[in-house]
Amino acid sequence: MPSLTGLPLQIIAALLAVAAFAATMWLWPRLGGSGWKAWLGRLGAFFGTQVAVLVALGLVANAYFGFYTTWSDLLGLDGAPGQVVDHQPGGKAVKVTGEQKMYSSQGSTTERAGKIEKVDITGEASGLSGDAFVYLPPQYFQPEYAGSRFPMALVLSGYPGSAEKLITLLKYPESALHAIEAKQLPPTVLVMMRPTPSGVGNRDTECMDIPNGPQVETFFTTDVPKAMAAGYRVSDRPEARAVLGDSTGGYCALKFALRKPDSYRAAVSLSGYYEAPTDPTTGDLFGGSADLKRENDLTWRLENTPPAPVSLLLATSLDEENYKETQKMVASFKAPTQLSTITLDTGGHNFHTWTREIPPAMEWLGRRIAPPVPGAHPA
Repeated sequence: MPSLTGLPLQIIAALLAVAAFAATMWLWPRLGGSGWKAWLGRLGAFFGTQVAVLVALGLVANAYFGFYTTWSDLLGLDGAPGQVVDHQPGGKAVKVTGEQKMYSSQGSTTERAGKIEKVDITGEASGLSGDAFVYLPPQYFQPEYAGSRFPMALVLSGYPGSAEKLITLLKYPESALHAIEAKQLPPTVLVMMRPTPSGVGNRDTECMDIPNGPQVETFFTTDVPKAMAAGYRVSDRPEARAVLGDSTGGYCALKFALRKPDSYRAAVSLSGYYEAPTDPTTGDLFGGSADLKRENDLTWRLENTPPAPVSLLLATSLDEENYKETQKMVASFKAPTQLSTITLDTGGHNFHTWTREIPPAMEWLGRRIAPPVPGAHPA
């Protein structure tokens, strides 16, 4: 079956829509008359053409925005509850399942452009697992960095999103490589993921440790850093770790830094919100606990909990729904928390806006994430 987000399916749907339109134009004169057969023929041709056009447009929109990445995701067949997996000591938590080349003005070799690997990450503390794309910068393969451990940036998509779009549309590896070449960002390993790990189905968990449910926050704040440090030459120091995201991923990024500063010391939120919603996609995230709901309200945390030693970057625009709430966040933070903003004159909740915010966000991150030290650690 063709990929739901693949170009071949979009081309087939577009050709079928054009064919349906052409057939309708050709048959329309033959469907004249006042009898019930003529009426049914005209209605069938009209609605058939409309459906074909809407399907083609829907496939293009889905591929662009990443609403559903697989047929089972679209049909709601991925709704099985998560399963706890017990692991023996010494088992690999990161399994490489594929790779792809990177290209730059310096060439396509790994020493010049780096490499993207597709991996499965298994979490010991949470019992969850998730697919990820890991971008290894060119310095990772250069001899002078052979004994170094690199900073890590976790990059999260929105919900429902796909990690592939972080590469193909938001172009995080390209932006990171450009910033590294411009000396704006130290060589950094990117870990690109959805905010919903495998095994939780289509549920929007808002990166929560849900009472009697999946422990998603633990997966991202404990398991992912630990697995990456074990599977790659990635630093285990919190000051060498950051998290970035858009929309739901932006909310998760800020929450991880504010709630677990020993996991991530810097966070970037692009069009993120500051309080977890409750709707049919989330279900009951808080187990009926008002205290737990409040603790995951980020504005409340800035106003009522001891300030965390983290750096936050909030990106918004004058047109964004989160603009007013972003101003509340700015008014609420206290030292040692550091807070910066990007405010565009115009922009919406979409990929085009986020691609305008990612380059300055990379430069901001470069001033806050600890760089690798060549030869400081054993290979």
